[in-house]
Order: sequence, then C-alpha cells, then structure tokens
Amino acid sequence: MIDQSVKPSNTTAEIIAELRRRSTFVMISHVRPDGDTLGAGLALGIALSRLGKRVYYFQQDPVPRNLRFLPSAEAVSRTLPDDLPPDTLWCFYDMSDPGRAGEFLPQIARENTLNVDHHLGNARFGKWNYVIETECSTGTCVMRLLRAMNVPIDRDLATCILTTIMTDTGGFIHSNTTPEVLVLSSELMMAGADKEQITEEIFGNKRYAAVKLLGRALSESRVIRNGRYCWSFVDDAMLRECGADEEDTEEIIGHLRAIDGVEAAALFKAFDGEVRVSLRSNGRINVQAAAARLGGGGHFRAAGLTYAGPLDEARDAVEHALAAEGL
Repeated sequence: MIDQSVKPSNTTAEIIAELRRRSTFVMISHVRPDGDTLGAGLALGIALSRLGKRVYYFQQDPVPRNLRFLPSAEAVSRTLPDDLPPDTLWCFYDMSDPGRAGEFLPQIARENTLNVDHHLGNARFGKWNYVIETECSTGTCVMRLLRAMNVPIDRDLATCILTTIMTDTGGFIHSNTTPEVLVLSSELMMAGADKEQITEEIFGNKRYAAVKLLGRALSESRVIRNGRYCWSFVDDAMLRECGADEEDTEEIIGHLRAIDGVEAAALFKAFDGEVRVSLRSNGRINVQAAAARLGGGGHFRAAGLTYAGPLDEARDAVEHALAAEGL
C-alpha cells in the first residue's frame, strides 16, 4: 500500500509546520485498538479541530467497550466521506508499519502520510515520521506536539493523553514509568483528567465472561524451561464456552507474566484461522527482538505477532525465538 523505505524521524518543528499547512486530517488507529492508538489520535484530532481543521477518525474495528468513555470516541468510524481533498493528511498512531491499520484502509499516497509512534523497530513508513522511542506512549509523543503548538490542555485532551500513559505503563507499573511520566500525569490530572475513571474503565469493569475466560486460560497454562517461560492459549471454542469475545482476552497475558520466576510469557489467540501472539518480559528477555524474528514487533518488554500456521507450530516457533534471545 505504502512504500516502506526507512528514513529518519522529522523534528517537532517540521511536523508542526505540516500540521498547520494542511486543512484536513484522518486519524488512524490500529486494528484491535488500545488506549494508546485511540487516545493519541483523538487528542491531536481534537486539538486540530479547535484550530479550525477538518478532522475524521478511521478505525477498522469498533471502539472497545472500555474506551467508549474517551472524548469524541463516538466520531470513530470505518467509513469516511467521499469529498476528502487530495492533500488530506492521513495520520497513523502507534503502528510500526501501515499494515496494522487493517485491510479496509483506502489507498494513500505516501506524500500524505504522518507516522506517530514510540515503538522500537518502526519502519518510518510515512512521508512525515514522528517516532520517539524513548517516550512511554504514542500519546506522550502527541503531547510534545500540543505543547509546541501552545495548545491549552483542558479536561478532554488531558483525559486522552493520560489514558495513553496508563495503557502503556500498565497503570504506572511498567519500567517506562519514569519520574517525567509521573510529573506529566500529575499535570494532566490537574488539567481535569479523572485518573480514577480511567483506571476503572481500563483495568476494572471486567465482564463475568472475561473472568471465566481468564480461569480457562490459566487452567491451560504451562510453565516450562525451569520456570522461566509460561504460555497459554485461548481459541474460538473457549470464547463460546465462556460467552466471551476477543476484548475479554486483554488482561490474561499479564497474569501469566506475573507468576514467580517467569521471565517471559506468551498468550496464543487462535481465532478465525490465525494465531495472534502476545508476549511479555520481566526485563531480561527482549520480546520485541523475538517477535521481530517472526515478523512482529513492539517493545522490549511487550510485543506481539501474527503466525500463519497452526497453534502447535506457533508455540514451537515462539519458544525458539525466545530461546534465541536468551530464554
């Protein structure tokens, strides 16, 4: 769809100049959206709308139940108007490559693409690339832009950005929770973001079906390699048995990684004829590098991939990839 030749990231000033030059924008979330991809796009979109820009939000999948509280989430859609001008800027958030946007995204000229991300191994696929790998979330990359444009941070913008931070730090648990992240989060709370609401929406409010599915996944889990590696799976049959859906799988991987002595964990999600794999690390194993061996990506401690093959093959391939990274 888009030429993916690698190029360096642009400066904040270069990105802001391009944002000011354009009149129309489409904010794009990745498939199976989380709070970072959606919150980042909503934050910049809301800010640009207030500057008189025309903004739309494209997302292949519906907004997850736990993110519907976000300001302007009701504007997110798979459909777009027919009268978009030729120089519309298509803005990708939290994606190492444009394929993460899904198969329903229309053809886009690279001249009209902006790539905002913080992932290791980002392909710099856009004409404009704003990739800051040291940021804790894509939303904090957006926060840099908002500050540089002197955009007042009100409750709506603060809610979107704090949601990205809490999503990607695991509620301030992960190692990317730096002092700077905590200072920024405090500022966002003072601007009106309700931390308790965000905590409840993202990490609480679990459906009974999700709790049942967690129990099933834990019962199928295995700890191997002298206790250093834990894996489990969920499949279509388990979803039907528990009355659950794919959204209900999101917290399982964290429970697998939290087991004492586990250095790396994998959850295999065998749905609709493919196996999607979530990986987590305690910080010794680089799961991003392991995922990259199989065509995936992510961060040092959290990554994922899609495996084109049966579950047993996926399990073996992932274990070998993790072993190659020192498991």
